[in-house]
Amino acid sequence: MNWSTDDIPDLTGKRAVITGVTGGLGFHTALELARHGAELVVTARDASKADDVVARLRKEVPDVSVDVVPLDLVSLADAKRAASEVTAAYDRVDILINNAGIMAAPSNLTVDGFELQIGTNHLGHFAWTATLWPLLKASDARVVTVSSLMHAQARGFDLRSLDPAGSPRRYRRWVSYSESKLANLSFALELNRRVKEAGLGVVSVGAHPGLSSTNLQKTGVSMGGGVNTLAGIAMHQATRIVGQSAAMGAWPLIMAATDPSLTGGEYIGPSSLGQTRGRPQLVGMTHWGRDEDLADNLWDASEAATGAGFRV
Repeated sequence: MNWSTDDIPDLTGKRAVITGVTGGLGFHTALELARHGAELVVTARDASKADDVVARLRKEVPDVSVDVVPLDLVSLADAKRAASEVTAAYDRVDILINNAGIMAAPSNLTVDGFELQIGTNHLGHFAWTATLWPLLKASDARVVTVSSLMHAQARGFDLRSLDPAGSPRRYRRWVSYSESKLANLSFALELNRRVKEAGLGVVSVGAHPGLSSTNLQKTGVSMGGGVNTLAGIAMHQATRIVGQSAAMGAWPLIMAATDPSLTGGEYIGPSSLGQTRGRPQLVGMTHWGRDEDLADNLWDASEAATGAGFRV
């Protein structure tokens, strides 16, 4: 498969909602969709960074239609509030790309008391998407959930991390990150199964950017300062050398969002060097990613943890 951005169809009249647009992947995804005519609704935690992104988008695509919705996935209430604002303001959403996230953060909790990475990467997006669901369903939207190569490092998912009491395990930042990205992939596939069973027109696809040079490596790992800052800078620099650009890393997300041949349940990632770089294509996943019992249990536990009923 030799997919490139030349294969993106005309998106004039389509509305795309993208979380985490102030990061490299989110920005380049938004930019390519805008270049092909999409109207954008983007989310960000930091208003000044959001203003910078909008200015950059308008410099590249002067006639772009772009609105900003504040969203902090660390708070379930804020995720629901932001999604409610979107459903109130817009008559449809054609594409939803759940891209925002943090990586390898030191031990910390969300506003709601969940481990930070699980709470932000998975539960925040779960509550956000559940609240958007009536609009997504009515729009026959395509939902893209961004996972990671690191999902392959997860040996299952500790459902106790979705309990208010938390998991009794000793915290390991990379274990938590891997499980959060497994949860993202599991969610994408379980949503696909549920919409297919319900006979709906929604399409759910998973994607990952391979090893891409973004600020995610530096900011997540650097949280906590000291030696973490040095480790974050070193990881960021190493990724710039051996990985691919953020623009290329966005290609799997863009293909997942726009390729009409994808009908749901696919996983898109880079094609070369163990899925670390290259043009996007259909890629494999671990058996944990395909585990339907795990996905069903994770869905139920996520509903309970977020208080967001998600009945497809």
